[in-house]
Amino acid sequence: MSINPGLYLKLPYEPLRDFAPISLLTETPYLLVVNPNVPAKSVKELVALAKSQPGKMNFASGGVGTGNHFSGELFRMLSGIDVVHIPYKGSGVGMNDVLSGQVQFMFINLLPATPFVANGRLRGLGVTSAKRSIAAPDIPTIAESGFPGYQSTSWHGIVAPVKVPAPIIKQLHAELVKITQQPEVKKRMAGQGTDVIGSTPEEFRKVIQTESAKWSKVIQTAGIKPE
Repeated sequence: MSINPGLYLKLPYEPLRDFAPISLLTETPYLLVVNPNVPAKSVKELVALAKSQPGKMNFASGGVGTGNHFSGELFRMLSGIDVVHIPYKGSGVGMNDVLSGQVQFMFINLLPATPFVANGRLRGLGVTSAKRSIAAPDIPTIAESGFPGYQSTSWHGIVAPVKVPAPIIKQLHAELVKITQQPEVKKRMAGQGTDVIGSTPEEFRKVIQTESAKWSKVIQTAGIKPE
């Protein structure tokens, strides 16, 4: 909904022309992690270190066009660092090389990274959401770490075909919000490193518009092409 329009020259759909947003349900942040051998204890220190040795540091991803790849490219663009992207066939493979020290840092989903941060095998520097995650409240956001405007999350929402009548959209939205606000749903989602949103259709529309513009700029600046 927000990346493909900028990544592919031809798509059989246009998100906000062909679909009616109903609700943004959840957002899952990524966590910026470094190998403990990297002498950086904060996002600012990592940026300073990368700037002191341009082109020498690497960041891993689960492959070209993946969420953690885009997170890294946005970070590179906003911080002005010169680092090398190393795409892997899956985030798990990439994280293994960060754990071994072959690659210096990576943006990884919060939940799988948490145990390695807890046992000291990785160092968590910042979460990629606009606000601190309820699943990791002690870790600052990258935005509050000196890079305002940085936000990159894996989000999920519900849309319908654009011709669905407005009363049905309204009813679906009301029911979805009821579900997302249930305490047991919030608790289960928090256990998966996910924040519950439950937005209005108008708010979700703005999210899609904002995200599309942001990622299109990242794609053009980084010269990303689908493999």
